[in-house]
Amino acid sequence: MSLTYKEAGVDIDKQNLFIKGIKSIIKSTYGPEVLGGIGGFAGLFKLGVGNFKDPVLVSSTDGVGTKIKIALMADRHEFIGIDLVAMVVNDIIVDGATPLFFLDYLATGKLDVERSKTIITGMANGCKEAGCALIGGETAEMPGIYNDGEYDLAGFGVGIVDSDKIIDGSRVSAKDVLIGVHSSGVHSNGFSLVRKVLFDRAGMRIDSYVEDLGTTLAEELITPTRIYVKSVLNLLRAFEIKGIVHITGGGFIDNIPRVLSARTGAVIRKNSWEVPPIFKYIQRLGNIEELEMYRTFNMGIGMVLVVSEKDADDVLLRLKGLKESADVIGYVRTLKKEEDPVVFEE
Repeated sequence: MSLTYKEAGVDIDKQNLFIKGIKSIIKSTYGPEVLGGIGGFAGLFKLGVGNFKDPVLVSSTDGVGTKIKIALMADRHEFIGIDLVAMVVNDIIVDGATPLFFLDYLATGKLDVERSKTIITGMANGCKEAGCALIGGETAEMPGIYNDGEYDLAGFGVGIVDSDKIIDGSRVSAKDVLIGVHSSGVHSNGFSLVRKVLFDRAGMRIDSYVEDLGTTLAEELITPTRIYVKSVLNLLRAFEIKGIVHITGGGFIDNIPRVLSARTGAVIRKNSWEVPPIFKYIQRLGNIEELEMYRTFNMGIGMVLVVSEKDADDVLLRLKGLKESADVIGYVRTLKKEEDPVVFEE
């Protein structure tokens, strides 16, 4: 008896129907720099953008981790694409670069056209918020690798910056100020610990209403990662930003040292901002040590900007005008031998 690819679990006709259905969504992110249409073997992007004298391409790739499990549990998939874009473009802006384009990889056991369209729509919304084009991607049915109903996401982005405007932390010095730009919640890291605490240990349901949060776990946890691109680009036009930190996996302890110059460390004042209730709730239920919380989660701070003391007040004022909540959360110090690069004080 003759077999077909469809009988093996891969439906090419359904994939073609899916691509046809998302063409207008993808095109909504295009500018004149995008050449060609949808359906080619590669995306084309013209680099004649901006007024760059010595342009450098900046690339990043990431996923959304086990936050996908939350989307599956809640059957809410409208924001997970925003998370994917955010994790990539927020890393690109750390170097002072303007995101240009984004590509996605969506893998699933069996293609659900409507759900996948919802996911791609989220990516398109994220790209528009970041000012970049969703220039291409790959949708793969992989029966035997993923169970029916399961999927995974990965994203890849490219940005551009002039070589003399790359932010690499080399200008960071003692007494510089750390400005924390607030997150929208847990963002897209630490969800293996979140699920272990809330669902495995506490036995909660995704639709459980939590008095401490004033909402259900689903509503709280699927809140998408903030995209900081436009706000940071606005700041870069007016101020010297010496370092930028995207607080993701590794939290404060592992991420902040990545942008500090040699022989400098960071002091974080824990009481300088209000930690969102979700983090306090997870810590209490899981009996998690405070240091572990700051190493795993963003604790309400999605981005950290390193600026001179003289610029701190003006940067805060500009952020407020950009509808970003922010606080001075610490400062840079001279690092002595064998001292931890990040320390906390009350």
